[in-house]
Amino acid sequence: MSIAETSDEQVLDLLRRQGPRTVLDLVRLTGVTATAVRQRLTRLMSLGLIEREARKQERGRPGHSYRLTEKGRRHAGDNFADLAGVLWSEIRAVPDDEVRRGLLQRLARGMARLYEREIQGGTLLERMQSLKRVFGLRGVELEVTPGTRFPVLTVLDCPYPDLAEKDRSVCAMERMLFTELLGEQVRLSGCRFDGQACCEFQAS
Repeated sequence: MSIAETSDEQVLDLLRRQGPRTVLDLVRLTGVTATAVRQRLTRLMSLGLIEREARKQERGRPGHSYRLTEKGRRHAGDNFADLAGVLWSEIRAVPDDEVRRGLLQRLARGMARLYEREIQGGTLLERMQSLKRVFGLRGVELEVTPGTRFPVLTVLDCPYPDLAEKDRSVCAMERMLFTELLGEQVRLSGCRFDGQACCEFQAS
């Protein structure tokens, strides 16, 4: 998922290649109006990809220049999808089932550490709602329904579509991740591989 509009990628690339630039610099380099440049900069700052810094000038008030944040630098050099694909292929190639499962568990725990502070709630339903919000901020749509005995978590948009098309082990890793984050064992009660429209997870 791109976190910046396509038109903004040019600005990110310029800042990555040339370092901090002023609005006038970017007007000259992009060939668009100052208003358009400022709109792009405002969007990118709201996403945390760039930041503004004061710049001393010989006369008059201090000006400003714009530079990439750490988040922006990671985004500008983003080839994580390729890396993830290769890593997943290597995991699938491990012949020992126990070793492969251990690697999936470690991946799930590592990812859980990225999100665990954002998961809140005293009940399973509240934690699922919290998980829905956390994933929604990352462009992954989840749905939570009460269910007959336990609430059901439905993944409407697969977070790993390219990987999931090749191997249902991705669903197993996702189940481990949800178990870690929710503090409850969950089972895969419905899966795209079995002809379901979406993958569903339910407390076991």
